[in-house]
Amino acid sequence: MAGSGPALLFIHGIGDSSATWLHVLHALARNFTVIAPDLLGHGASDKPSADYSVAGYACGMRDLLTVLDVDRVTVVGHSLGGGVAIQFAYQFPERCERLVLVGSGGIGRHVHPLLRLACLPGAELVISLATTPPVLLATSLLAPLVRCAGGLGLGSDLHYALERFRSLADDTCRRAFLRTLRSAVDWRGQTVTILDRTYLLLGTPTLLVWGDRDQVVSIDHADLARVAMPHSRLEIFTGAGHFPHQADPERFVALLSDFHAATAAAQHDRNLWRTMLCTGRVDPPQRESVASETLDTMRRTAHPSGS
Repeated sequence: MAGSGPALLFIHGIGDSSATWLHVLHALARNFTVIAPDLLGHGASDKPSADYSVAGYACGMRDLLTVLDVDRVTVVGHSLGGGVAIQFAYQFPERCERLVLVGSGGIGRHVHPLLRLACLPGAELVISLATTPPVLLATSLLAPLVRCAGGLGLGSDLHYALERFRSLADDTCRRAFLRTLRSAVDWRGQTVTILDRTYLLLGTPTLLVWGDRDQVVSIDHADLARVAMPHSRLEIFTGAGHFPHQADPERFVALLSDFHAATAAAQHDRNLWRTMLCTGRVDPPQRESVASETLDTMRRTAHPSGS
C-alpha cells in the first residue's frame, strides 16, 4: 500500500502475487492510493485449508478494505483477479467505482491446456515431481529451446510463468494453487462466467485491457466481454501476451490514469439494482438513461471547457 489520493485495488492472477504489479505501482502512487495484496494462498499471505473460490476472494477484498478503512475503490484485476474484480463489483456494488479487467478470467471457457491438465486427478503428484530441484534445473537449462519451439504456447510469458511455477515446490503453495484452480476451472475449461450478470455493470465504467498474443486467456475473450459490456472501453496491447501491464508499463499507467480521469465513479442505485435483479435485464428506457448519463459525465470530465 502506497501513495495518496483515490484508491486503486490491484488483484493478481492465480499462482501469482502482488509482485506482478511492481512495474506500475510506483508511478501510480504519485496520484493514487495503491493497494496490492497477495490473495489468500498466494505470495506471502497465509495458505490455510480455506475457501479459495472467486466469491471467497471477493469477500476477502471487502474485509481487507474495511480493515484499511477504505470505503470505495477502482478495482484492477488480472486473469483470475479479473474474475475476482467482477465478483467484487457484483457482491459489493456500493464499494466499486470502476472496473479495469486485464486479460481477465471468468468470461469464456477457454484457458491454457496446462491449467486444464492441472485439474485432473493425480495432478498434485505430477506437479510435486516436476518441481523437485533436478527437474527445475533441467527446465531452466531447456527453457531457451522450449521458447524457440513455441514456449508451450506461452510465448513471451514463458519466463514469468516458469518463475511462478517454481513456487509450487512448496506443499502449502501447491495445495492452495490447486484449490484455487479447481474452484474455477475443470478439464473442459473455465467453469465460472460473468456473462449472465454483465447487465448489472451497465453503470460501472469498465476498461478492458488485453495483449493480442495472450495464450492463457485468448483475445477472443476480449471480444466476448466487449459484446457483453457494450459500455466498456477496449485497449489492445500489440505484441503483448498475458501480462500487458508488464509488457508496456508506461502505456498501462497512462491508460489507467486517463481512464480514471475521464470517467465518473459509479454510484450504486439500490432501486435500479433491484429492478435489474428482478427482471434479469435493464429495460430499454433505463438502459438508455444510464448509458446517456455515463457518457455525458465522461464528456464533461474529459472536456471541462465544453470543447
